[in-house]
Amino acid sequence: MTPLSTGDPESIGGYTLLGRLGAGGMGVVYLGVSASGRQVAVKLVHGPYAQEDEFRTRFRQEIAAARRVSGAFTAPVVDADPDAERPWMATLYVPGLTLSEVVEKDGPLRLRDVRALGLGLTEALRDIHRVGLVHRDLKPGNVLMTEDGPRVIDFGISRASGNQNLTTTGRMIGTPPFMSPEQLASPRDVTPASDVFALGSLLVFAAVGTGPFDADSPYITGYQVVHGTPDLGGVHETLLGIVGRCLDKDPAARPELTDIHRMLQTLAESDATTSAKTGQSANPRRHPTSRSTATTSAAAATDTSTSTSTSTSKRRRARTLLTGLGAALAVTGLGIGVAVFVSGPDTATARAASLPDGWRPWQTKLRSDVKGVRLNYDSPGCVTEGSALFCGGTGFTAARIDAASGRTLWRAGTRPQGAEPIGVRDGLVYMYEDPDDRTRRVVALDAATGHRRWQRDINKSQDTVLYDGGLLALSPDYSSFVAYGPSGKELWRAPSLNEVCTPSAPGGAPYALCSAGTEPGQAPVELMKLAPGSLTKTATLPKKAEALGAVGGQPLFLAPQTAKDVYEAGYERPYNALLRVVPDTGQVRRIPLAHPLTGAATLVDGVVYFVRSDGTVTAVSAHSGKQLWQKTTDMESLSAPTVSETYKRVYFSNRFGRLLALDSRTGAEAWRTSALDAPGDKAQAYPPRVLLVKDAIVALAGDTAFSRSPNRPT
Repeated sequence: MTPLSTGDPESIGGYTLLGRLGAGGMGVVYLGVSASGRQVAVKLVHGPYAQEDEFRTRFRQEIAAARRVSGAFTAPVVDADPDAERPWMATLYVPGLTLSEVVEKDGPLRLRDVRALGLGLTEALRDIHRVGLVHRDLKPGNVLMTEDGPRVIDFGISRASGNQNLTTTGRMIGTPPFMSPEQLASPRDVTPASDVFALGSLLVFAAVGTGPFDADSPYITGYQVVHGTPDLGGVHETLLGIVGRCLDKDPAARPELTDIHRMLQTLAESDATTSAKTGQSANPRRHPTSRSTATTSAAAATDTSTSTSTSTSKRRRARTLLTGLGAALAVTGLGIGVAVFVSGPDTATARAASLPDGWRPWQTKLRSDVKGVRLNYDSPGCVTEGSALFCGGTGFTAARIDAASGRTLWRAGTRPQGAEPIGVRDGLVYMYEDPDDRTRRVVALDAATGHRRWQRDINKSQDTVLYDGGLLALSPDYSSFVAYGPSGKELWRAPSLNEVCTPSAPGGAPYALCSAGTEPGQAPVELMKLAPGSLTKTATLPKKAEALGAVGGQPLFLAPQTAKDVYEAGYERPYNALLRVVPDTGQVRRIPLAHPLTGAATLVDGVVYFVRSDGTVTAVSAHSGKQLWQKTTDMESLSAPTVSETYKRVYFSNRFGRLLALDSRTGAEAWRTSALDAPGDKAQAYPPRVLLVKDAIVALAGDTAFSRSPNRPT
């Protein structure tokens, strides 16, 4: 980063600028910071381009392309204004050197690193092409090397493969050494195969330090790309077949990405293994050719050997930059992209999964529009018991889904549900029903058939919860709490207060959470124990304390560092302690956190997981408050976690159907998947969900439910 220059703005769109990250032909990229402290890369278009209607259209296309590829889940676009006097776009900032900078600094990559790079980029391009885009500028300067692996950046000239309207006669769009012949000769005919050609050139660069068509001028380079033979001198023989096929002049003759991925997976690693032991590179630098003037034996000796310091540097790079066989795409200071990482199971955890009988990966649309019924979109969700899966929510009726195939076994009701299911227990599925704007009911459905067993009117504004003895609801008139048994019989009532109260069941015991204020969060929280005919105050908790559940039968809450109301986009309230309540005495035990934490908190098996909107996950012991681990995932808008005790993993999903698995003991990333091809038109409106049916992973993205194996979830 370089300091701001005279004439640089001090802020853009409310983001304070800290310095310049880089500049290109079309704009300048600044490092900025939001009011909440998040670092972003702000791309500001040069003034002359801002006057071109065509360029503004192309800039809007860049923003749309980024959102299509990676959308909200990696926050590629934090903010943007394509209609400003000088259009700008703010994206998540990820520091790191580009592939070109790494090769210039440390020399060509070793064979195993090139193999890993190729696997990751193949996964990346497959994800880009899946949404109908062609990158069109895959080059070493657009591959960022970070501690988490390589990331493809800059979608500034990407385009929908079926949209050729913005190609301008006389303007070269791309980088000649890494462009395809058809991109140079006939830009309107560019297809995803063009990116395959660029991938071949990029792998050659990574392996030997120069591209296969490098020349002294872009015009000669362009001629070489269209008519010449690629210079593959110095490329390891096991890579020659792969890059040779990628660099075929005929787009139709180039291999599919799945074939490239398979070839790279089967590529022999013996030379790479040998080089790791000897400290020598398995890919010596390019031998002298007609383009090289280095002919002395001293130069040859330098090219085929590695000093101790360089060897150490390369070993370190192999460990930190290209760990595993996958890679990610994301947002950087120079562009935008999408996270794509797919790896197989590690040998320590790969095992036969316990799956529903006849299970296979599946994907199904949950939405079932009802003719003549107005749909008020809200939050869909699913609940599970054993191998059974039940889903509901606004936009579709209640349904039982076959967890093995995704097939809908039954639907119940004629009016779409207004919320996700309450739960399932003892052969009954409990759902909400809103027959009109004033009435809400709880409905008990037979889990096997979907037939209605009973229904009861409940309070429209407060949730209903399952507790160990049955179902706990607030009466429609706010006067009492009512407990119902499995048959629908009223078991008992307890008085409510003329306050804001809601049923709760930490640890399965019936409680009420009440506040003396007229609005939730405006007064201290009173934890009230419920019993037939009685409402007993148990403990007083701070204003805006968050209920998490129970540990060892003791209700657990989060204590806010500040209860001040902050009306600012992206604000996340910090919490600095856990509060455990002893039910018998009402004693509140404060367990300080090592430092304040933000994000949505979920209690699972004695661990509190804080999930920030930027994708950072922090695990804290619910017993001691000690931080167990923290992981920055670069996947924003993650779901609440689901934990697999079998695999020792924490699963997350995001709005566009990406799945993420972290080691529950260390936070290390086990794997992640690409997004769904078509998550539905409500993907950004609905919160994502993930749960387990036996060991099978089931997740919701928009109005789509899908299931994947915990072993190979590709």
